[in-house]
Amino acid sequence: MQLSDAEIEKLRQSGIRLDADGHFWHEGAQVTHHGLRAAFWRWLDRNPDGRWVLRLDDKRFVYLDVDGAPFVVRSARWEGDRAMMRLSDDSDEELDYATLHLRAGGLPHCVVKQRFDAKVSTLAWNTLAERIEDGTLRAAGQSWPIPTRA
Repeated sequence: MQLSDAEIEKLRQSGIRLDADGHFWHEGAQVTHHGLRAAFWRWLDRNPDGRWVLRLDDKRFVYLDVDGAPFVVRSARWEGDRAMMRLSDDSDEELDYATLHLRAGGLPHCVVKQRFDAKVSTLAWNTLAERIEDGTLRAAGQSWPIPTRA
């Protein structure tokens, strides 16, 4: 028996949510299993229509709700003049300095993994602020203006 497109769409409603603090939830319960959380982060993607999905391949994916930015920069540290970040998926990467910006209310964001928006936590922002003067971050041998965006 083959499922109709409407039946497949209904099955893709997973009941999974990624909250603004970078925690996964399923039907009201936080996902605490380390391996499952790691898999969710690995599978996180966005369809061309803008909907967030957990994707295995082109045909196998489910929808999830994302509250705000999908990633959170949990902390930052300086390695010489380079800012290294710890992300909500427990990975580390260097800040993409050109993408650092402020949103409404002065909330800092940046791009991580070359394609995902990330909210910069207060803890991480305080570390970056050590090298911010007059709205410009001095890092990686350069000066990086921090614009405000909508």
